[in-house]
Amino acid sequence: MNTAGFPVYTVSQVNGYVKSLMDDDPLLGGLLVQGEISNYKCYPSGHHYFSLKDPQGSLRCVMFRSDAVRLRFRPVNGARVVAFGRVSVFPRDGQYQLYCSELMQDGRGALDEAFERLRLRLEAEGLFDDAHKLKLPRYPKKIALVTSPAGAAVRDMLRILGARWPAVEVLVAPVRVQGQEAAEEIAAAIHRLNNRADIDLIITGRGGGSKEDLWAFNEEVVARAIYLSNIPVISAVGHEPDVTIADYVADVRAATPSNGAELAVPNQEEERARLNQMTDRLVRAQRRLLKLARQELNRLQSSRTLRNAMSPVEDGRLLVDELRRRMSLALQGKADQGRQRLEAEKKRMPSAFRGQLSRQRGTLSRLAAGLDAMSPLKVLGRGYAIARRNGRAVTLIEQAEPGDGLEVLVSNGTLNCVVSGKEERLWQ
Repeated sequence: MNTAGFPVYTVSQVNGYVKSLMDDDPLLGGLLVQGEISNYKCYPSGHHYFSLKDPQGSLRCVMFRSDAVRLRFRPVNGARVVAFGRVSVFPRDGQYQLYCSELMQDGRGALDEAFERLRLRLEAEGLFDDAHKLKLPRYPKKIALVTSPAGAAVRDMLRILGARWPAVEVLVAPVRVQGQEAAEEIAAAIHRLNNRADIDLIITGRGGGSKEDLWAFNEEVVARAIYLSNIPVISAVGHEPDVTIADYVADVRAATPSNGAELAVPNQEEERARLNQMTDRLVRAQRRLLKLARQELNRLQSSRTLRNAMSPVEDGRLLVDELRRRMSLALQGKADQGRQRLEAEKKRMPSAFRGQLSRQRGTLSRLAAGLDAMSPLKVLGRGYAIARRNGRAVTLIEQAEPGDGLEVLVSNGTLNCVVSGKEERLWQ
């Protein structure tokens, strides 16, 4: 064979490449494998080596000491177990094997351990937190049932929804609720419903059965679909003692499918009774208001104001007269007190001071008479006038030109004039 032009790999390179492919495969990174133990050996190092087989094949397994210390039973050849771990290649031998991190006895105990392991992991991620739970609508218009279309559960839910709240519209999203493909179908249906705008509420579940029958609602894919739903989800799986992972994640857990339907819609009889009660309360309240209004109307009708519309005006006039009387008395009293005080001051005033005051009064009278004689108003009263321009008196002809406006003040007012010409006085 001519190898020219072809790359040549070592055994270690091939084994390493296969190992990298297997390590990158998410399915092989963590899976549960069921089988019967054979060729079991526990070495002094604490590592456990064995094979898992079924009628068609065998798978080599190894469990290291750090994981083996958590074993809750003693593995023996022939025991049926469920192993959890990753599949990879041991590069030295080129053989793939299961690196087992957990080993459980097959049967109900194994399912319980798988359930608890997933529950703890999802709880640590916060999928069960109340902060993520949505509030159910009080009056949903359209409800989707994610369940088997042929089971008794769907018939019970349809019957109860129709009896309790006939106005609700129900959409059945048919899925398998048991078997290998059930979990994927349930999750896909929830995702599809979230792409619709007319769905107000989702109920997913099935009737009772064994733990294996209900296991689809313990799958992680269903839990994450419920967690990511923007539509409130009621989990209604099995009977009341049955608890699934879906119950923990859902916004509301129902004990049974029938209970899920009861939680989804109100009872029309209870709502009708509540409305009747509210109506009665409203009628009683309106009657009380009418009674109070009628009493107030009767009081107003019998009031003096309505019998005599002028009574407030008359009361106001009486009040004004009373205020005037009080004001007059108060002013009269003040005036009397002032005169009495002035007379008392005059009596206490010395005679010399009274003579001086008399002389000053005479002087003031003469000055006032002289000032009055020199008053411009007196001059104007004798027939003279004062001309002003821009607020200033005009005393010379140079202060005005033809066309200028003048204000001429006379004894009883002002004349607005325009200078038509000017002439200088020729005499002194």
